[in-house]
Order: sequence, then structure tokens, then C-alpha cells
Amino acid sequence: MISTGSIREERISAAAAPVLLPGFVGTELPEWLAVRLRGGLGGVCLFAENITSPEQLRALTAAIRAANPRALIAIDEEGGDVSRLHAATGSPYPGNAVLGRIDDTELTASVGAAVATELRAAGVNLNFAPDADINSDPDNPVIGVRSFGTDAALVARHTAAWVAAHEAQGVAVSAKHFPGHGDTSADSHHALPVVDLPLDTLRSRELEPFRAAIAAGARTIMSSHILLPQLDADQPATFSPRILGELLRGAVDEGGLGFDGVVVSDALDMAGASGEIGIAAAAVRALAGGCDLLCIGTRNTDAQLAEIEAAIGAAVASGALAADRLADAVARVSALSVSLEQAPEAAPSTFVPDAARIASAFEVRGGVEVPAGARLVALETTANMAVGDVPWGLASAGLAPERLREGDALPPSDVPYLIVGKDNHRRGWTRDLIDRARAAQPATVVIDMGWPGADRAYADIATFGASASVSAALRTVLDGTVQDGRSR
Repeated sequence: MISTGSIREERISAAAAPVLLPGFVGTELPEWLAVRLRGGLGGVCLFAENITSPEQLRALTAAIRAANPRALIAIDEEGGDVSRLHAATGSPYPGNAVLGRIDDTELTASVGAAVATELRAAGVNLNFAPDADINSDPDNPVIGVRSFGTDAALVARHTAAWVAAHEAQGVAVSAKHFPGHGDTSADSHHALPVVDLPLDTLRSRELEPFRAAIAAGARTIMSSHILLPQLDADQPATFSPRILGELLRGAVDEGGLGFDGVVVSDALDMAGASGEIGIAAAAVRALAGGCDLLCIGTRNTDAQLAEIEAAIGAAVASGALAADRLADAVARVSALSVSLEQAPEAAPSTFVPDAARIASAFEVRGGVEVPAGARLVALETTANMAVGDVPWGLASAGLAPERLREGDALPPSDVPYLIVGKDNHRRGWTRDLIDRARAAQPATVVIDMGWPGADRAYADIATFGASASVSAALRTVLDGTVQDGRSR
């Protein structure tokens, strides 16, 4: 005999479907996912591995929408180093750090609008961008050039420009990672970072871009898996009613940000969220903490979603998760879906990279000249999980550098080296290799296409980005001196 309690849990489990946003394996919609979409699943999150061409992507999103016309179809398309649409070639957009250094909000708005135009044409209606973090720590392993800069006011005005232009195209943004992931030295994909800052510092610095994003019309905000012990000593932001409820949603006149849209969790398969408790338990805690839409991860399965739904159902049935909290989350996600379905068509926006404009953001050490005949070497470091395996640097600009990885020896050379890397100062093996090159060939020139260290010791030229358009701009700077792995 089936108990009435188990029937109630099954109904609650089904009721949880609208707040789930899984990823999946493949470039076609799996049947198990189509069934769940027809049954009310909130939507899906797409990653680079799900995309092979614009035509294939459009067919995929059409299949998703055929299964659920109001499905949220989300992606990470930040317009720079983090790109899913252009993962095979590198992004044609310069990225936030370059835009912040140029400091022209009209240019930033044009990028936000162009990214949204591409997404809408592809059938995507929710973008996990822009990155609104202030890169307060130059050693940050996961933010870096994804940030507009280190100054709160600058990051706020560029965040607002990007958000407003993107939203105007009918594609929702998700400003991230609330309440700020910039002052961290750990990557929440692999660990739980701690930001031990008082609320006053957060208000005057980290929260400013999120205020600006909300004022500019951001329909969603993404939480971060970081612990802020001076606000909540026990739970990371994604699980914290204090941070998501009182701070993000609280009334402005009571010290909150007054956000009334959808709170999206950062991916729950990240170690900072589920490393110790598992994804199903993390989903329950995220809902209880104030998240409305749960980004589950990349390669989710039918069994995994069933486990998550069952955990949510059991939590509601036991009182561990308030039924009205789940109902509130479902209502907010539903309202977002309806607003996107009804979004009017907007005039498409395009962006044409201006190499000279992009190059104006580069930082070049005084007196640096690329020596004729230099040997071109690329330092291949492991990309963080947010960026993934995307072409970068002079290789993506048509050159053929020698590629060195950790453990490789510096090849001997009778000419100076031209070394290209990302975040050169952050790794012992890259610092050591650069030191050896400079000792062997004092005229060696080092290029950093990430966020250089504070003292710029390992960056004679810093580009603050490595997307295809930044790489092309760098090549124009070097044009006439570099060709086919050697400088002329």
C-alpha cells in the first residue's frame, strides 16, 4: 500500500521541476530531457560541448522550445575570455577588463547589445553575464579579466551599461557573482573561498555594481559559493537567507538592495556548493537560502534530476524547506519565463572589433621593444573551469608559437624570446621559466594576456584579455616584427 505521505512527496517533487536548470551531454536534445521539459522542467543550461555551429544550436533550442515553449535556455556568454558560442575560435568581443580600461560606456553597451543579439538569434533567452565582480585581488584565480576593473564606480557604470543594452534586446542577464567574488584567492569550482570583509566594506565596494545592475533592469542575479563570515559564519552566499534575503532582497531603506527578480544559483556541482554534501542536498539548501532557479551543472542525468526532485519533495514534506519558499521560487521563475516569451523584437545590434581601440587598453612597459628575430613561445597553463578550453593568444591570431606546459624545459635559443602567457605571476613554473629566459637572453619580452601581478614583474606587455579580438589587436601591435613563430 502506498502511503499518502509518499504521494504528497511525489507531487511536491514534480512541483520542483520549474526551478531546475540542468545541463546535458550531446548536441541534440536527449529524450529523457524532452520528457522532463514537457512535464514542466524550467529549462536547460547550454555549454560549449553542446554547440557545433549556429545552425545546430538553433535546431537544438527549437527542439527545447517545442518541448516547453516557456523554457529558459541559459548560457555563459560574457563577451570575452568566457564564451560558449565561440568556444571553437575565441570570442570576437574584447572582454570586460579591456572595456573597463578603455572606459567608454557606449562601447561597453554595444558589446552587451551585440552579445544579446547573437543569443536571441540562436534561441537563447538567459545569459549568465555580465561578471559584476570587482577584481580586488590580482591573484584571483577565477575572475581576473572577466571583471571590468578594480574601482567600484567604474565597474558599476560599465555593468549598468552592459546590462541595460543586453536586456533591451529581450535576453535576460544574470549579473554575477553576488555579493562579489573579486576579493578571493580560491576558485569556488574547487573549494569554498572565504571573504572576511565587514558589511560596510561590501556596501561601499562589492555591492555597488549589483546596485547598478538592478537599477539598469537586470532580471536575474547569480549567487556565489563564497563564505562571508562577518555576514553568515555558517553558510556560503548561495545557502544564506541573511545574504540573499535580507541583503539582496531587503528593502533599500533598511539597507538591502531591493531586488525583486530571480536569484540564480551558481552551478551546484561546484565544490564550493556540493563538495561535502552532494548536489541534491545543495539544491535544498539553495532554495531555503533564497535561490529561485537552480543551475545544476554540466553533464546532468535523468537519475540525478530525480534524486534532486525527491530531496526537495522530502524537505518540503518534513518542513525542512518551507512550502511557500518553493512556491515563491516557482512563481518568480514562471514570471521570468512569461516576460521573455512576450519580449518584443528589437533592432539587431552588431559589433565590429577595432584593433587600434582595443590595443589602446594594453599596458606596455616603457622602453620595451620586440627584438628582431625573437623566438615565439606560448605558456600553456590550465584554464579555470569558467573559461574552459578556448583558443587564445597569438596562435588564435594566425601565428605558430612553440607551446610549453608545466614540466617542459625552456628550449635553448641563440636569440631573445618573445613569451606569451596568461596570469604569468600566479604560477611558480611560469615565473621560473620566464626568469630562465631573461637570464639566458636579457632582451626577452614577456606578454601577459591575463591579469598581471601588481608589480608587473612578469608582464612587459599586458593585454588584459585573450579573446580572439584582443589577440588580433596584439598581432597588429607586433605586426612587422612577428611572423610564423619568429619575429622579423
